[in-house]
Amino acid sequence: MSSIDYKISDKGKLKLVITGKLDAETTGRLWPQALRKITEIKPQMLDVDASDMEYCDGAGIALLLELKHTQELNNSQIQIKGLRSEFEQLMTLFDPGKISKPERKRVSFTHFAENVGKATVKLLQDLRSQVSFTGEVFIKLLNTLIHPGNLRWRDTFLIAEKSGADAIGITALFGFLIGLILAFQSAVAMKTFGAEIYVADLVVLSLFRELGPLLTAFVLASRSGSAFAAEIGTMKVNEEIDALTTMGLDRVQFLVIPRVLAAVFVMPLLTMFNNLFGLIGCGLVMISLGFAPITFLNQIQQAATLTDLFSGLVKTFVFGALIAGIGCLRGLQTGTGASAVGESATRAVVSSLVAIVVADGVFAVVYYIVGI
Repeated sequence: MSSIDYKISDKGKLKLVITGKLDAETTGRLWPQALRKITEIKPQMLDVDASDMEYCDGAGIALLLELKHTQELNNSQIQIKGLRSEFEQLMTLFDPGKISKPERKRVSFTHFAENVGKATVKLLQDLRSQVSFTGEVFIKLLNTLIHPGNLRWRDTFLIAEKSGADAIGITALFGFLIGLILAFQSAVAMKTFGAEIYVADLVVLSLFRELGPLLTAFVLASRSGSAFAAEIGTMKVNEEIDALTTMGLDRVQFLVIPRVLAAVFVMPLLTMFNNLFGLIGCGLVMISLGFAPITFLNQIQQAATLTDLFSGLVKTFVFGALIAGIGCLRGLQTGTGASAVGESATRAVVSSLVAIVVADGVFAVVYYIVGI
């Protein structure tokens, strides 16, 4: 029969005599009794006599450790006597050591201010790295213009093919659907005033000046920007970039410059395809509204000028450089671990979209001031 006997002395000492087995069944019955007794008496010295204990498993060791922990919380002492060597080994194995008290919860405003400070510092550090990387890429681009032989032309054309030629299908489909949807939506409003012919004006100006470059940039950022980050990030995880540095090769000149040049040159071409198929979609809507194709062509020629077309194409060079540069930067910043490459690709897309919208806003202000 397993039991725990209690003997109290006058000097604040409590003696526990354990008899029999301390297994999962008996420990569950004796545990609350022992803790209740210690809580009531709060002895300065707890003397545990385990010389008559026949068997002890993990549950019994947990009880002994709980008694030890309770005495430590009460700033009291405990002494375990007569414990067999195999049980002492279990005690050593399962003893978590001194358990520290949980930290007090900080004031919510202090915690909020600390989080804001950390986020601000992280943002400034990221901005600093982007500015530094932009300067390095700009210098290497100038060096490439002066010494074209330093550029890996074959890789540049291959990257341009993957980023440009392979993206014509999705870009054309995107432009066609946008032109179609925009024409239908604007035709509903124009019909109220009997001015459906001006749907062509609205669509062509929107595509040339704003939607064509912007939507093409979104496609390129989602498709190629993430691919750049994933490719370079995989190289970073596999230590291939460190190998390039060891061989004396400049990672920016070797990896970044071909991708930036490829993106800058294919972006205007993709935008032209986007504009073309957007006008085709708008033309189908105009024909369905009863207008002859020649009427639609004359209307868009009168509504848009070369200034409208080139004001949108100028943006594409900046958008392409931002997409490729940010994608490569996120790839170079890839950490370690299984999810690092995916995180870099996600950050590349998000950062590119934000940069594109900000740059487009700057262009809008500049065009307004210049009067374009």
